[in-house]
Amino acid sequence: MQGFIISVNRVKDEDLIVTIISKDSLETLYRFYGARHGSINIGFKIDYETESSAKSSISRLKDVLHVGFKWIHDRHRLRIWQDFIKLFHPHLKGSEELEPFYFELLDIASRRWESQNPKRVAIESYVQLLEYEGRLHKELICFFCEKPIIDDISLIRAFLPTHHECSHTLSVTKSSLNELFNNYSTIFFSDKEIDRLWHVLNEGL
Repeated sequence: MQGFIISVNRVKDEDLIVTIISKDSLETLYRFYGARHGSINIGFKIDYETESSAKSSISRLKDVLHVGFKWIHDRHRLRIWQDFIKLFHPHLKGSEELEPFYFELLDIASRRWESQNPKRVAIESYVQLLEYEGRLHKELICFFCEKPIIDDISLIRAFLPTHHECSHTLSVTKSSLNELFNNYSTIFFSDKEIDRLWHVLNEGL
């Protein structure tokens, strides 16, 4: 099976606890250290097998094959990818079964990562996630004062809309936000606005 690594924790010696988003589950697996093992890291897409043991409640990760990205050696793109994908661990922690949505979202994003601005891909993917989970607030009501937003809009964590004067953060136009929320496109955002939205995204999914 295939999956994306969203968390890697080192335990005794060089063994690892690895959390993976697969097509239909969130798996936490144990990987024994061994010289023959290739390196794995957060953000890697892998093909793998699991092996259950009566001695442990955690299955073993085995037969790992790295499914490489063309951009994997681009440090800038890799760093942004790892920052993005590691946000899924606290968000999905405790889940076991998952809908294919999460795997497919990351799979599509990883293919767009090479040719497009990675921060824009992450933001557009995040809006799709918010809508899928029923958390996308298209109604322009300020999260703080609960009054309608008439002019430009500021976004806080979970892309909740606020008045600029209520949150004191960088505002964006309604037209650019509508394009993002309705068509999952950041085309009308400046690079400065993208950096602000990327900062908000990194506060947590």
